[in-house]
Amino acid sequence: MNKKPIKGTNLQGSTLCLGGSGLGSTLTMEQSFYLMDAYVDRGGNLIDTAQVYANWLPIEASISEKTIGLWMKARKNRHAMIVTTKGGHPLLESMDKPRLSPEDIATDIEGSLRQLQVDTIDMYILHRDDASQPVGAILEPLHEHRQAGKIRYFGCSNWTTRRIEEAQRYAEERGIQGFTSNQVMWSLAEADPANFADPTLVAMDDEMNRHHVQTGLCAMPYSAQAQGLFSKWDSGAYSRDDEAISPTYRSAANWERFERARQLASELSCSVTQIALRYLIDQPFTTLPIIGCRTPEQLQDSLSAEDIRLTQEQLAYLDGKALVQP
Repeated sequence: MNKKPIKGTNLQGSTLCLGGSGLGSTLTMEQSFYLMDAYVDRGGNLIDTAQVYANWLPIEASISEKTIGLWMKARKNRHAMIVTTKGGHPLLESMDKPRLSPEDIATDIEGSLRQLQVDTIDMYILHRDDASQPVGAILEPLHEHRQAGKIRYFGCSNWTTRRIEEAQRYAEERGIQGFTSNQVMWSLAEADPANFADPTLVAMDDEMNRHHVQTGLCAMPYSAQAQGLFSKWDSGAYSRDDEAISPTYRSAANWERFERARQLASELSCSVTQIALRYLIDQPFTTLPIIGCRTPEQLQDSLSAEDIRLTQEQLAYLDGKALVQP
């Protein structure tokens, strides 16, 4: 798998990042190890996780981080991996109460270090924002943890463009490190924020896209396959207006995007999943889409997006900005 430089760091991330939310929970430990082994065998070096992953299930807390930590220890491959995780998520029973105080940040970093069984986290990502705080009150503790060697770089997730810009200005003015990545909801299927079950989520929009183009800030799209929407439409598992489709994605516009993706997939002899992922990969700034795979077959299909390329005309066609045929 190809590697891409992450601006502002010395890290080279693999083109596709393996999503880790189900590791050790919806996937058994054996299945999790097998999937991570298969991903690394294809050249992957980036597995996405978070302190909160699977804490909504009645199982051991932070099981995703712990599973990755056990796997890296068993495989003795920590040196080959970019260790990344997210913290600062509200408690699940009080999602309206942010957790980004210096004490919360310190607690989550220390917990993730233990659970991942590492001394340093290569990329530490704030899972949510606390817009009631000035950005400096959040960045300064991260800067201190970086100076202490507990994290190397840090990023954000579910921050608005305005808050990201404020943070980057603050960091530049004070000569400290700013955000080096942004995990944002983004896929070829457009998400409708009006139908988010969780209002603290933030999706890619035109304003944020312009910020990434102008600054080169690395984007790590989550929900990059829109909960498998296009592949389920393609297989017939979902009808066009199936009620099983999340309201976030159920729209006539997304059906039209699917039909364009299916036509292009036919032209290029690949799957609609590969088209959807390649759409993200071929953006004019570094993107490291997070793939949610539960089986080796799904992993193979997603990773094969590396085998195709999309032209600017094809990208515009998928966006519905061009009327020409692919």
